[in-house]
Parts: sequence; structure tokens; C-alpha cells
Amino acid sequence: MIPRARHLAAAALGSALLVLPALTTPAHAQAGAAATARTAAVAAPQSKVYAAPLAKTAADVKRVAEYWKPDRLKKADSFNPATPGTSDNVAATSTASAAPVAAVRRSTAAQSVRAVAPRNGGAARTMGKVFFRFGDKEYWCSAASVAAWNRSVVATAGHCAYDSRSAKPADYWIFVPNPGPNGETPDGIYVGSSIALHEDWSGKADYDYDYAFVTVHRGFTWTPKDGDYVMKDVGRLQDNVGGLGIELNKKPGTYTVAAFGYPAGLQPDGSAPFNGKTLRKCPERTTRFTVAPSRDLQKGVELAPCDFSPGASGGPWVIGYDDTRRLGSLNGVNSLTWNRDAKGGYDAVSSPYFDTTTGEVYRHAARLTTPANVT
Repeated sequence: MIPRARHLAAAALGSALLVLPALTTPAHAQAGAAATARTAAVAAPQSKVYAAPLAKTAADVKRVAEYWKPDRLKKADSFNPATPGTSDNVAATSTASAAPVAAVRRSTAAQSVRAVAPRNGGAARTMGKVFFRFGDKEYWCSAASVAAWNRSVVATAGHCAYDSRSAKPADYWIFVPNPGPNGETPDGIYVGSSIALHEDWSGKADYDYDYAFVTVHRGFTWTPKDGDYVMKDVGRLQDNVGGLGIELNKKPGTYTVAAFGYPAGLQPDGSAPFNGKTLRKCPERTTRFTVAPSRDLQKGVELAPCDFSPGASGGPWVIGYDDTRRLGSLNGVNSLTWNRDAKGGYDAVSSPYFDTTTGEVYRHAARLTTPANVT
């Protein structure tokens, strides 16, 4: 059992603030949201999957795309990341925009999915950043493309897609794989269509389920024309950058895993060794189970040493990463960071345990379809 003082030293890796207003971040949901989630579960007692729409129509995609024009993206990395808040005194609002998903037979849930290379060959470019808003504040996180039947799924942390405090999904959500240091989008911009997550994240911010799989629309790039920009279709995400595989139900201590992300926030001592512009990797290590009651984390998986700071939230944990092909199998996402020795820097990171239920959430996102053309 970890001493309570060390539990309190655990801080959630957050989405990074992109604008100047004061830091405002997601926190634990209130009883009203939890009651709504429990009521939803009655309708589908065998399913723990919760789905929330993002941009569904061509008009929705256009609205989101217009928000993230090149001038805004160029400024994205100049702002500081924020961590999820810990205040529990904010009233929750209705979850009418979200809905329970029909029950999925557990016996058919996939235990593993193979990684897929880009269609044009060469090394994969699956990792990148997600940009979004909660209310009127802008944030970013890390994320990765995952192999899927619809060739259009992104894995990230739950707090990088759904605000359990307000019981609302993120708005203006996009994924940019392989982002450039000055807002470049060499492999396109992918607008989120729908979020799939565990109902205990949407209902009560349970960090055992701080993961999300987001189905995205076809990608586009901005092309200059007549003094402005027009959207140019670039196709499906997986076709362009490839997709990580998935491994579920792996017992900690029996495998090694590498964590990736774009850390940018301050360390506990106030230092800032990362700038958020470069993809970072914590070398492969074995893992172990960990708990954090203050975050309702009962079966977390810890990787140490790892000095990731805010901004790395949602970045993938990869088993069997191939440095040449840049592929491997997803087995977790950065969720919480830890200062175990109470010294100047973070020294560990943890992920929710990816189990059969995680596979159900993934499969829901993987089988959704999106329009053939939205530009």
C-alpha cells in the first residue's frame, strides 16, 4: 500500500492550455452526473461503453476546421499545459449529448489487434497531438492512431476528450499526427466524429478508465488560395500514417513497454526541461500495478523511471516498439504522473489497465463509419 502522502503527490497529466485565460481543467464529476450514468447503465446492463458525438455533419466538420486554421495552430505550442483540476464543488450539467451503447458480447472482444503500416510504405507516423476546447478554454494533449476496421481511430486519455466535471465532451476536437514545431500539419488534420469511453469516466472521473477512443473524419490540409485557405482532402488516417496494434489483459511485470508523449509542463521544482514540440520516449521498462484512492484508481499500471510532465497526457504506451517501422502494440495511455521520492522531478507515469472492457470501448469506435467526403 502506498502512503497517503505519496498518493497526494500523484498529479494528473493534463491537456495543455492554448490561450491566455487562467488555467481551467476537468475534475471529478458530481453525484448528478454519476446518477445519470447509472441510469444509462440500466438500459444496457452488459455494456460499459459510453458514446458522445463530436462533429457529425459536414457543416460541423467545417465549423471545427475553420476554428483551427494555420494562424491559430502556429500559436498552439506557445502556451503552457495544464493539469486536470481537483475541485469537486462544480455542479454537473446534463449528459443529454451522450448515450449508452448497446451491449457488446464480451466473448467476442478482441484481445489483440495487429499494427498496420501506412499504405504508401515507409515508417509509420502514428503519434501526435489533439487540440480541443472545454467551454471557452483551449487545450492540447498527446495521442496516437490505432489500427481499426474503419481506418479512423485515435487513442488518448479520457480527460483529453470528455470533461467529467461538466459531463460534456470536448468541442473543436482535432488530431494532428506528426505535428511540426510551428503548427505544420504534414499528415493532415482529422476532426473528431465521436468519442467512445468507459461509463465510469463519463460518470465519475474514475481514473481506472481514463482512456478514450475517438473516431475521426477523413483528413484534410489547408491549401493557400486567393489570400485565404481551402480544405484539401487527404484521405483516411490509418492509410496516411498507419496504426498501432492493441494488446489487452497483459499482466504487469510480465512485459516491457515504452511510453511516448509531448511533455511541456513544469516539474515539481518549477523547472521546464520539455517544450512540447518534440515527441519524447521513456525507455522500455517492466510495469507494476499501482493505486491512488484520491483519484479512484484501484488498478493502475505504473512505469518507472519516467519524467514526463503535463502535455504528455494521452500519449501511447507501446509494447514491442520497432524503431525502424515505428510500430508496436498499444497497451495503455499516459494518465497520471508521480513524484515518488518527493524531490524535484516526476519519476513515474501510470496508465489505466487495458482489459477486455477496454477492448469493447475500442471496438465501438472502430466499427463506426464517417462520410466519404467532408471538404
